[in-house]
Amino acid sequence: MRSGAVADVTTVYLAHRLSLVRLAALLVDDLHLAEDVVQDAFIAVHRRADRIREPEATLAYLRTSVVNTARSTIRKRVIARRYQHAAFDPDEPPADTEVLLAADHREVLAALRRLPDRQREVLTLRYWSDLSEAQIAEALGISRGAVKSTASRGIARLEAILGGMR
Repeated sequence: MRSGAVADVTTVYLAHRLSLVRLAALLVDDLHLAEDVVQDAFIAVHRRADRIREPEATLAYLRTSVVNTARSTIRKRVIARRYQHAAFDPDEPPADTEVLLAADHREVLAALRRLPDRQREVLTLRYWSDLSEAQIAEALGISRGAVKSTASRGIARLEAILGGMR
């Protein structure tokens, strides 16, 4: 590799890295990932620096590389999300939830997980999403009376579970 090529890449890096990171961030919507995309593009240019004849071509190559790598990253993200549900247990809370919540919140969440699905849905929509009985009934496709009775049974069950935990 000729030393002039390395100097050209270094000059382009110093002059255009931030604009390329901004471009990548707009494409992938994640600053850290955008920095990785740009870093990969500069590594590829550095490997091919001896083949690039014009310094202006370096920036064009970098932009193309950033866009193509961002597209590839987005495709991988879409595929990962599509198959994420296979590895995700909806009854298992996210790893950081337990750390972020106070002890009493953890107890209530643990008790809520023990409720039947319908009771958990009704109570979550009522007290977390702050929906009215009519809105809950519409969302779940049940009558308002069913919402009332399910909520009542769910609260009674939560009280019994929480009473046994203390």
